[in-house]
Amino acid sequence: MGILSSLLGNAGAIEKETLQEKYSKLLIPSEEIEAGFKIIRDTFIFTNKRLILVDVQGITGNKIEYFSVLYKSITRFSVETAGSFDLDAELKIWISGEQTPSISKRFNKKVDIYEVQKILAQFTL
Repeated sequence: MGILSSLLGNAGAIEKETLQEKYSKLLIPSEEIEAGFKIIRDTFIFTNKRLILVDVQGITGNKIEYFSVLYKSITRFSVETAGSFDLDAELKIWISGEQTPSISKRFNKKVDIYEVQKILAQFTL
């Protein structure tokens, strides 16, 4: 189900150590990775300072956009748990001034959506 889930666009958790090795150049000295998730080639990382979205572009994946969202610019967020027939949970994040969610990500059942919600709540409330 892991490969199928990835192909459907659902996120899976990534170990902090793996994220630290790969993305340490993006972090400032006092910044620490709290959690990270991968959807096919893209990654999003929760740090103690911000949310980092890593968007791998193009067929070769040589072009990469790193999009940072400060927690203070997140005005609201919602989580939708997985149901009996719906095998994934969903996270939606609204950024200041936006009427629709600026960020929307789907998580497979391996990811504890309550933990994701807790991380966001910790840094935004």
